[in-house]
Amino acid sequence: MPLSAPADLFSDDGRRAPGLKKRSLVLAGHPTSLALEPEFWAALEALAAARGQSLAALVAGVDARRAGRPLASACRVAALAFAGERPDQSAPVSSTAKPA
Repeated sequence: MPLSAPADLFSDDGRRAPGLKKRSLVLAGHPTSLALEPEFWAALEALAAARGQSLAALVAGVDARRAGRPLASACRVAALAFAGERPDQSAPVSSTAKPA
Protein backbone atom coordinates (compact mmCIF):
# COMPACT_ATOMS: atom_id res chain seq x y z
CA MET A 1 0.00 0.00 0.00
CA PRO A 2 1.59 3.32 -1.03
CA LEU A 3 1.94 6.05 1.56
CA SER A 4 -0.13 9.12 0.93
CA ALA A 5 0.98 12.66 1.69
CA PRO A 6 -1.19 15.08 3.64
CA ALA A 7 -3.59 16.78 1.24
CA ASP A 8 -2.29 20.29 1.96
CA LEU A 9 1.13 19.41 0.47
CA PHE A 10 -0.27 19.13 -3.04
CA SER A 11 -2.34 21.34 -5.30
CA ASP A 12 -5.54 20.15 -6.97
CA ASP A 13 -3.62 18.97 -10.03
CA GLY A 14 -1.19 16.88 -7.97
CA ARG A 15 1.80 19.23 -8.18
CA ARG A 16 3.65 20.02 -4.99
CA ALA A 17 2.15 23.12 -3.43
CA PRO A 18 4.52 25.96 -2.62
CA GLY A 19 5.66 25.82 0.96
CA LEU A 20 9.38 26.38 1.10
CA LYS A 21 10.75 29.80 1.92
CA LYS A 22 14.17 30.50 0.48
CA ARG A 23 16.65 32.75 2.28
CA SER A 24 20.10 33.87 1.25
CA LEU A 25 22.96 33.73 3.74
CA VAL A 26 26.72 34.06 3.65
CA LEU A 27 28.38 31.00 5.19
CA ALA A 28 32.15 30.78 5.47
CA GLY A 29 32.41 33.71 3.06
CA HIS A 30 30.25 32.06 0.38
CA PRO A 31 26.75 33.13 -0.64
CA THR A 32 24.34 30.29 0.08
CA SER A 33 20.60 29.93 -0.34
CA LEU A 34 18.62 27.72 1.97
CA ALA A 35 14.99 26.65 1.46
CA LEU A 36 12.96 25.49 4.46
CA GLU A 37 9.33 25.39 5.45
CA PRO A 38 8.19 28.55 7.30
CA GLU A 39 7.66 26.53 10.49
CA PHE A 40 11.32 25.51 10.52
CA TRP A 41 12.43 29.10 9.90
CA ALA A 42 10.28 30.20 12.85
CA ALA A 43 11.85 27.56 15.10
CA LEU A 44 15.36 28.54 13.98
CA GLU A 45 14.60 32.21 14.61
CA ALA A 46 13.37 31.35 18.12
CA LEU A 47 16.49 29.25 18.75
CA ALA A 48 18.74 32.09 17.56
CA ALA A 49 16.90 34.54 19.81
CA ALA A 50 17.15 32.18 22.79
CA ARG A 51 20.92 31.97 22.23
CA GLY A 52 21.32 35.70 21.59
CA GLN A 53 22.55 35.04 18.05
CA SER A 54 21.60 36.25 14.64
CA LEU A 55 19.93 33.72 12.37
CA ALA A 56 23.01 33.80 10.13
CA ALA A 57 25.30 32.99 13.09
CA LEU A 58 23.04 30.12 14.14
CA VAL A 59 22.98 28.61 10.63
CA ALA A 60 26.76 29.06 10.39
CA GLY A 61 27.10 27.02 13.60
CA VAL A 62 24.81 24.33 12.23
CA ASP A 63 26.84 24.33 9.02
CA ALA A 64 30.09 23.86 10.94
CA ARG A 65 28.70 20.83 12.82
CA ARG A 66 26.61 19.10 10.16
CA ALA A 67 29.14 16.33 9.40
CA GLY A 68 28.20 15.70 5.79
CA ARG A 69 24.43 16.01 6.29
CA PRO A 70 22.74 18.39 3.83
CA LEU A 71 22.46 21.88 5.34
CA ALA A 72 18.66 22.00 5.07
CA SER A 73 18.39 18.65 6.87
CA ALA A 74 20.82 19.75 9.58
CA CYS A 75 18.79 22.94 10.12
CA ARG A 76 15.56 20.94 10.39
CA VAL A 77 17.18 18.61 12.95
CA ALA A 78 18.40 21.63 14.97
CA ALA A 79 14.89 23.12 14.88
CA LEU A 80 13.33 19.83 16.00
CA ALA A 81 15.87 19.44 18.81
CA PHE A 82 15.05 22.95 20.01
CA ALA A 83 11.31 22.25 19.85
CA GLY A 84 11.91 19.09 21.89
CA GLU A 85 13.62 21.17 24.58
CA ARG A 86 10.51 23.35 24.84
CA PRO A 87 7.59 20.96 25.37
CA ASP A 88 5.21 23.82 26.17
CA GLN A 89 5.80 25.17 22.64
CA SER A 90 5.74 21.87 20.74
CA ALA A 91 2.87 20.55 18.69
CA PRO A 92 0.15 18.68 20.55
CA VAL A 93 0.50 14.92 20.83
CA SER A 94 -1.90 12.90 18.70
CA SER A 95 -4.86 11.46 20.58
CA THR A 96 -3.84 8.01 19.31
CA ALA A 97 -0.41 8.19 20.97
CA LYS A 98 0.04 6.02 24.03
CA PRO A 99 2.24 6.99 26.96
CA ALA A 100 5.60 5.24 27.13
